[in-house]
Amino acid sequence: MDYQQKLAEKLSILNERGNGVLIRMNYIKKICADPKLRPSFLTDKAMESAIKYINKKFPNIDFRGNIQHLTSIQRQKSEVLAATASYYDSFLDVIEFRDHVYELLNTIDACQCFFNIAINFDFTKNYLDLIITYTSVIVTLSRIDDKKALVGMFNCAHEMSNGSSDPSYPRLGQMFVEYEHPWKKLTEEFGPHTRSVTAALVSLNMVYPRRNLPAEQWRSAQLLSLLSAPAAMLEPACCNTMACEYLSMEVMERWIIIGFLLCHTSLNTNQASQELWKMALRSGLYLTLTRDEVLNIHKVSEDLFDCFKGYSKRIADIKECREHALVNSGAMHRERRHFLRGALKELFKVLEDEPGLLGPKALFVFMALSFSRDEVLWLVRHSENMPKIKTPDDYIDNQMAELLFYMEKLRGLMKKYNHVVQRYHVQYLAQFDALVLNDTIQNIYVCPEEESVLMSSFVSNLSALSVKQVENKEEFDFRALRLDWLRLQAYTSVNKAPLPIKDYTDLAKVMNMIQFHTRMVDSVEELLQETSEVSILWSVSFLLFFSLLFSSLLFQGNSLCLHTFVTVSYVCAHSYTYCTSLSLRLCVTFLEQIAKLTSTVVLEICAEQCNLNDQLQPKHCAETISAARHRKQKKPVPKKGEVQKEKPGAESLRKDRSVVTNVDKMHLMLTELCTCFSLCSDFIVFDHIIVPTEFLLSHLEIRLSEIIVRMANYNQTTQEIARPSDLLTKLRAYTASLHSLSGYINVDVTRLVKSVLLQQTQPLDSRGGPTMTTLYTNWYLESLLRQASNSLIVHCPTMHCFVNQTTDNDPSFRAEEFSDISELQALAELIGPYGLKFLSENLMWHITSQISELKKLVIENMDVLVQMKNNFDKPEEMANLKKRLTGGENVLKRMTIIGVILSFRSMAQDCLKDILLKHCPYLMGPIECLRDFISPEDDIKVTLSIFELASAAGYTCDIDPTLVTAIANMQTDNTSVDEEYKLSCLLLAYIAVSLPTLALDPNSLYSREHGGHNNNIHCLATAINQLAAAMFTVQNKNIAQQLKEFLLMASSTLLQLGQNVERMESKNRESIYLLLHMIVEESPFLSQDMLESCFPYVLLRNAYREVYRSFIVTLG
Repeated sequence: MDYQQKLAEKLSILNERGNGVLIRMNYIKKICADPKLRPSFLTDKAMESAIKYINKKFPNIDFRGNIQHLTSIQRQKSEVLAATASYYDSFLDVIEFRDHVYELLNTIDACQCFFNIAINFDFTKNYLDLIITYTSVIVTLSRIDDKKALVGMFNCAHEMSNGSSDPSYPRLGQMFVEYEHPWKKLTEEFGPHTRSVTAALVSLNMVYPRRNLPAEQWRSAQLLSLLSAPAAMLEPACCNTMACEYLSMEVMERWIIIGFLLCHTSLNTNQASQELWKMALRSGLYLTLTRDEVLNIHKVSEDLFDCFKGYSKRIADIKECREHALVNSGAMHRERRHFLRGALKELFKVLEDEPGLLGPKALFVFMALSFSRDEVLWLVRHSENMPKIKTPDDYIDNQMAELLFYMEKLRGLMKKYNHVVQRYHVQYLAQFDALVLNDTIQNIYVCPEEESVLMSSFVSNLSALSVKQVENKEEFDFRALRLDWLRLQAYTSVNKAPLPIKDYTDLAKVMNMIQFHTRMVDSVEELLQETSEVSILWSVSFLLFFSLLFSSLLFQGNSLCLHTFVTVSYVCAHSYTYCTSLSLRLCVTFLEQIAKLTSTVVLEICAEQCNLNDQLQPKHCAETISAARHRKQKKPVPKKGEVQKEKPGAESLRKDRSVVTNVDKMHLMLTELCTCFSLCSDFIVFDHIIVPTEFLLSHLEIRLSEIIVRMANYNQTTQEIARPSDLLTKLRAYTASLHSLSGYINVDVTRLVKSVLLQQTQPLDSRGGPTMTTLYTNWYLESLLRQASNSLIVHCPTMHCFVNQTTDNDPSFRAEEFSDISELQALAELIGPYGLKFLSENLMWHITSQISELKKLVIENMDVLVQMKNNFDKPEEMANLKKRLTGGENVLKRMTIIGVILSFRSMAQDCLKDILLKHCPYLMGPIECLRDFISPEDDIKVTLSIFELASAAGYTCDIDPTLVTAIANMQTDNTSVDEEYKLSCLLLAYIAVSLPTLALDPNSLYSREHGGHNNNIHCLATAINQLAAAMFTVQNKNIAQQLKEFLLMASSTLLQLGQNVERMESKNRESIYLLLHMIVEESPFLSQDMLESCFPYVLLRNAYREVYRSFIVTLG
C-alpha cells in the first residue's frame, strides 16, 4: 500500500510545479504594479467604471442586471477575453496546485511519516520545500491588487460571449475571498499537519544551531581552512550529514519561520521548537519569498499572533528578537563576510596551487560557496529594506566585490578541473562506497523485496564504475539512482514500515554520502548552481542597491565579477521578456560603468606617460644647453622662493620604495579592474552572449578619439592649432602606453588603435564628431592658405615650405612651423591617404570657385581676347586692344591663388609619398612603374585611373586626376564642350597678355633666398600647367598644342615689355622673365627648345644675373 502512494514522485513533481506557479504569480504582481508594463485594459479610462464595479461586487457580480456598468466590456468582450485568459488560467493553476498539495499532505499525515533532516534528508527537504512553496504562492497571490479585476473581467466577457459563467469561477472567487488574510487561513489549514511539520523542523536542531555561529567561533575552529591540519590534507572530507553541510541558511530560516507560523501551537508546547524559532528570528529582519518579494518576519509574526489568545509571551519574544536583530545581526553578518573573504581567498590559493585536492576536499568548496551566497543574499535583502538604526554602515559593504570574486574563482576551479573531481569520486564510489553499502545491507536482518531490489541495484551500479569511463569521456547519469534513494526514503519513513529508516541510520548516512559523491561525478554544474546562484540580484528592486554598491566599489578600486548576477534559475514563459530586459539592463549598466572607469584609468596613465615623453623633446633642452655653456661662470644666487627645475627622469629616483606615486596607484587600480574583465572571456545572459572586453574597447575608442581631437588644440576663434609633429609625438606616446594594456588583459590594442586612427582619417568619426582630418583641413584652408592668398605668407620652393612676410605686425603663427617637410610628413602620418584625399577635395572646391570667377572675366572680355589671340604678333594692335582689356590683375590674382593651393597640395603629396615609401615600399614600387609606363596619349580613362592610383599614393602625375574630376563636375548642361574649350583657350590667352602687368607690382621681385617671388606669382607656373592639363583633358583636346600657343603669346607680350625701356613697368622685368622659364621648367608638355624658339635665351641669362646681383652673399 505504501509503495503505491508514490510520495517521493509526488513531492518532486509538486515542488517543480509549485516553483512555476510561484514565478507566474510574481510576474503578474510585477506587471500589474509597474505603470509601464501594466495591461492596457487596466489603464483604459473607458474600463474604469467596470473595474470599480467588479472590485466592489466581487465575487457575486450581476453580469445581466447592471449592464450599464459593464458596457465597455460588452463592446470589447473578445479583446478582454483574449487579454485576460492567460491570467485566469494562471489563477486556476493555483487552485489545482492547492488541491494536490492538500491531498499529498493529508496522505503524508495518514502515513505518519518520519522526518529527520540528518537521516532522510531528501524526503524531509522536499516536504518542507513543498510547504514553503505553497505558502509563498498563496502570500504572493494575496499581494496581487488587481486579481479580482482580472478574474471578474474574464468571467464577465466569458458570460457575454458564451451565455454562462466559467465553471471554475465560483471556486476561484471563493479562494480569493478566503485568502484576503492569507496567514490566518493558512494556519487553519495546517493545524492538522502540526505533528509532521514540527517533527521535520525540530530535526534542524542538529544542523541550524551549529551553522548559525558568529565569525569568532568560525575563526577559532579554522572553518574552511585546509592548512589548519596539514597531515589530514589528503583525507576525504566526510561527515554523517554531507548534504546538510552546504544547505542554505536562508532556506533553513525560511523553513523555521514560516513553518512555525503555520503550526504555531507547537511553540507553546515544545521548548525545542521555541528555541529554534527564536534563534531564527534573531538572525535578521527579512526573508525572501521569491526573487525580490520579501517577508518582514517580525511584523507578520506579531500581526498573526495578535489574533490568537494566549500568545502574549510569544509576542514579547518576537519584540525581544527584533530588538536583538536590529542591534546585533548587522555586525554579526558583517564579521562573517569579513571572515569569508579571507577564508575563500586562502581556499582558492591552495586549490589553485594543488588542484588535485579538489577531489578529497570538494565538500569544502561547496560549503564555502553556500556560506558566502547566504551572506551576499542576506545583505541584499536587508540593504534594500534597511531599518532605521544607528549603525547603517553594517548594511553597506564596499568589499562585497571581493567575496563575489572569490566565489567565482572557486566556481571556475571546479569547472576547470571537473575531470579531476570526477576521476576521484568514480574511484571512491566503486572501491569504497559500494563495499561499505554492501556490508551495511548485509547487516540488515529484515529487508522487503522492493527495498532489497533498490539496494541491490545501488551496489551493482556503483561496483560497475571504472576510471576508464572517465578517460573515455563517457557521460554519467545517476539521477535514477538518486530518485530511487528518494523512493527508498519514502518507503522506509512511513509508519510501521518493514524497514524503518530511523532504526537503520547507518544505511541513511552511507546513502547520503553516496548521493553527494554521485553528484560530484555527473552534476557538479547543478550543485554549483544550487550553492552559489545569486539570481535574485538581477531583480528590479535590487537594481538600486547594486548601483549604489557599485558606485562605492569604484572609489575603493575593487573589481567586480558580473556574470554571477545574471544566472536565472527558473523563468516562466510569460516573464521571459521581462526578465531578459531587466538582466541585460543590469549587466550592461555595470559593464558600462566598469569600462568607463577602466578607460579613465588607462588614459590617465597614457597622459602621464605622454607628459614624461614631452619632457624629452628637443624644444625643452634650451635651458640645459645654456646652463652647460655658462657652467664655468659664477652661478647667480637663486631668487627666494624660486623652485629648481627638475630634469627628465627625476620622478624615477626614489629613496623610499614605500612612497607611492599617483602612477603607482593608477597601475594598481588598473590591475584590479582588468582582473574583473579577464575573469571570463564571455558569458550568456538568456539568449545573449556578453563579451566584457568589448565594452572596454568601445569606451577606449570613444575616449581616445576625444583625446586626439583635444590634443589637436584647435581654436576656431583664434585659429590656433597644435603642430602636426607635436600631435604625432603625443599620439605615439599614447599608443605605446596603450599597448601595455595587453599585459593586464587579453585585448587587441592594435585593432583598437587602428580603428581610432582610421576614423581620424575621415571627416567625421563613428559618433559624428569632428576628427583631426577636419580640424587640420579647416586650419590649413582658413589660416595658412588664406594668408598665402593675400601674400602675407610666401611659398618658398628653396626650403619646400611657406614662410611669413616681414611686416610691422607680429604674425599669429610661423608658417614654416606648420608647412615644412617634417610637419607635412607628420600630417601625412596622422591623416593618411584618406585624410589627404579629403583635404584635396576641399582644396579643389576652392580652386573650382576661382575657375568660375575666371570664366566670368573671360566672358566679359571675350571679344577683346579673341582679337588679341589672333593679333598677338602685331604690337600696335595689341597695345590698343590692351587698353580695352579689363580685369587683368584680377585674373592673375585668382590664378596665383590657384597656384598657391596647388603648390601646397603638391608639397603634401610629396610628403605622403615619403611616408608610404617608409611603410609599404613594396607596394609603392609597382605603382610608380604603372605611372611611368602609361602616357597621356593612351586611352584617357585608363590613364586617369592609373593617375588616380598614383596620386592617392602621393606620386606627381602629368595630369592631376583630382583636378580633372573637379573641373568635369563643374560643367553644366547649358554649355557645350566647344564653348568650354573656347573659354579655356581664351583664359590662357588672358593670362598670357596680362603677365606684363606683374612688373608694376613692387612685390614681384624674385628672391633668391626663397627661390620665388615675394607675391607668390611663381605659383602661376604650377597653376597654368596643371589647370591647362586638366581643362583640356576634360575637353579631350591636345594639351601640348594649347600650351605651346600660350607660350608664344606670353613670349610675345613679354618681349614687348622689354622694348618699353623708359617706362616704370620695366622695373621688375627680369623677375617676370624668370616666370616664363619656370612655366616651361615645370611643364611635362613644354621643352626648353620650344622656349628658345620664341624667347631669346640671352634674356633669361641676363635676367638671372640681374636678380642674383642684388642678393647679398654671406659666408661664415
